[in-house]
Amino acid sequence: MTATGSGRRAASGSPGFLRRSQPRHGEKAIKVLLVAASLVSVLTTVGIVIALIPPAAEFFGKVSFGDFITGTEWSPLFRPPHFGVLPLVTGTLMVTLIALLVAVPLGLGAAVYLSEYARPGVRKVFKPILEVLAGIPTVVYGFFALQAVTPLLQDIWPGGEGPQVFNALSAGFVMGIMIIPTIASLSEDAMNAVPNDLRDGAFALGSSRMQVATRVVFPAALSGIVAAIVLGVSRAVGETMIVAIAAGGRPNLSFDPLEGMQTMTAFIAAAGIGDLPTGSIGYQTIFAVGSLLFVMTLVMNLVSIRLVRRFREVYE
Repeated sequence: MTATGSGRRAASGSPGFLRRSQPRHGEKAIKVLLVAASLVSVLTTVGIVIALIPPAAEFFGKVSFGDFITGTEWSPLFRPPHFGVLPLVTGTLMVTLIALLVAVPLGLGAAVYLSEYARPGVRKVFKPILEVLAGIPTVVYGFFALQAVTPLLQDIWPGGEGPQVFNALSAGFVMGIMIIPTIASLSEDAMNAVPNDLRDGAFALGSSRMQVATRVVFPAALSGIVAAIVLGVSRAVGETMIVAIAAGGRPNLSFDPLEGMQTMTAFIAAAGIGDLPTGSIGYQTIFAVGSLLFVMTLVMNLVSIRLVRRFREVYE
């Protein structure tokens, strides 16, 4: 009895897990703030959808959806109006494809170097410098494409006939430079998350550094790399100022990157600052194109989520 009583007294007097912890109001406040931050993004998306649906529904009540999707001529503000959105979609996809051809190789190359080759001191210096590109205003990129890249392409183009003053090539090239930090930084983070045990095992088998990077680290980080590329694609699709300045404002159903084109975002920006009466069909075209752009971005995000889940590797 004495031993038992002393044991109980020792347990009751010992600090820690046997006593009821004090309420942690700070943690509850942080939890509320995090939930509120999550709700802000969700409510913003819901608000965008609610703002797009009524004008877009009115537009499609006047214009056939089939004509809108399959039409090859876009001139909603002229007489007679034409509402075929294919020229805008083609321009958007053309500029985005050029941007990806620039950003994906350079971004992944930078990520592999920073993750597998660069020393820690070099990585600490180079990665912030690379990410500075993401902070440059896009209007600066647009004027750089128009005033520097396009004249350079015209000078060095074989045969003396280079791109037009407004063209998709220079806009896509500069847009690719803009999204390099997004792809490189996120891909490098995904590669750094790969356990070093996998690298050590590959080196122990006699693999070279390049073989380890391309055959071990890259496949193991594939889900994060896919997410980085899709995020870069989403930013390229939604970019406005570069294409509005450098690609031109003429809807053009063409697959020639040397010609001027208008993207969906450039049309929204150009029409949004014009004198369009509220409720007119020209005004409603802004919401119709915006709805299509929203759906395209949503589909890309859903595909990316599926790919990330498919290639995701979990390490313990």
